[in-house]
Amino acid sequence: MAAALRSFGRPQERGRLDRWLGLIADVEAGEGWGALLLAGNVCCLLACYYLLKTARESLILSEGTAEVKSYAAAVQALILFVAVPLYGMVASRVSRSRLINGVLLFFVSHLAIFYALVIHGRHVGVAFFIWVGVFNLMIVAQVWAFANDVYTVERGQRLFPLIGVGGSLGAWLGARMASKLMAAHLTPADLFVLAAGGLLVCIGLNYCVARRAVPQAPDSAAGNPESLGANGGFRLVLGDRYLRLVAALVILVNAVNTTGEYLLGRLVAAQASRAIAEGTAGAFSESQLIGIFYGDFFGWVNLVSLTIQLLVVSRLFKRIGVGGALFVLPLIACGSYALFAFLPFLDAVRVGKILENSTDYSLQNTAQHALYLQTSREAKFKAKQAIDSLSWRVGDLLQAGLVYVGARLAFGVRQFALLNEVFVILWIVVVFYIYREHKRQALARDALRRAA
Repeated sequence: MAAALRSFGRPQERGRLDRWLGLIADVEAGEGWGALLLAGNVCCLLACYYLLKTARESLILSEGTAEVKSYAAAVQALILFVAVPLYGMVASRVSRSRLINGVLLFFVSHLAIFYALVIHGRHVGVAFFIWVGVFNLMIVAQVWAFANDVYTVERGQRLFPLIGVGGSLGAWLGARMASKLMAAHLTPADLFVLAAGGLLVCIGLNYCVARRAVPQAPDSAAGNPESLGANGGFRLVLGDRYLRLVAALVILVNAVNTTGEYLLGRLVAAQASRAIAEGTAGAFSESQLIGIFYGDFFGWVNLVSLTIQLLVVSRLFKRIGVGGALFVLPLIACGSYALFAFLPFLDAVRVGKILENSTDYSLQNTAQHALYLQTSREAKFKAKQAIDSLSWRVGDLLQAGLVYVGARLAFGVRQFALLNEVFVILWIVVVFYIYREHKRQALARDALRRAA
């Protein structure tokens, strides 16, 4: 194992592991162990997140309403306006491994605080919802920034589908585990403890990868691979048209998806309340009913996502490229919200959101991360953190505004679904411009390579 880790990325004869992993992605000689380590890291991280996500849904919907959930999401954007610049300042002053593991330890300490508050009967639903949103975006952006830093454009486009399998597998395992634990009458506080232990495992994996992996991107090989420049993430995004387009994409993707999550949460909370009122809930409380539904829902989403990641993503990347793959999800979303407009019921919304979310978490997620392969090293760590964190929450602000206006106008599921269709059209327009810019940069890169 140690020898394999030290040879991460080193050209050698294609071994058995490389051939096995080649069934999922185009793995060349010596690439298997490195990609497997990164996939395992993402797997563990996403499993922990889905434990916390299930606890989050249970707490926020049992202590408040679906509207409160939407408004709480908007607060996350305000926090990230401060957190992202601070993250950039820290990234310029510490090594990569200290940055990644330090941030994880920072979040683990918060879980201990939430656990103490919950077991003493404090209501933490809104605060925990806000915290999970910040936690998720920052740690996922970190691990994919590292993957972008390790691989060249060509290698990343081949291996990112394999690393994405780790994320899909971890998300499915975490969701299924959460559902079974909630059905066994465990509490959200119990999930805090399990997730904290898993994050400590992630720290060990991060340390292993950071110590053993040899960066393959040209930017990383130059000078000190641990250091970054002084430019902040916001400045990098504002100064680059390509990054601005990616930021706009992230905003629209999240605005559409979160509005759909609001519709689902509204219907789920109403069904749980109805079950309690009618006496059909058995021995379960309202929060447990919601937790069981979401654990099952997340399990199906992540099982379908894993299937797409295993069988579809790598093949689509080969056929239509990263830019072309970005068109798939908005076309699915367009069909889903048309379905919701005609069938505004929980079963229809559940099926549509499973299809939409599973494609988002597999194909769309991998393609969005791969957009950074051809950017500078600073952009991979700082601009990506700014976009994946703050732009995501700007989408939440936009969605919260839509929910506020819609609630005042007494919108039902049908009206919200039709409103989402408008944003899906804008999303497709932005993807078209990203596709064109991504292709232009790829052609320029090929021309420089031929000239050299």
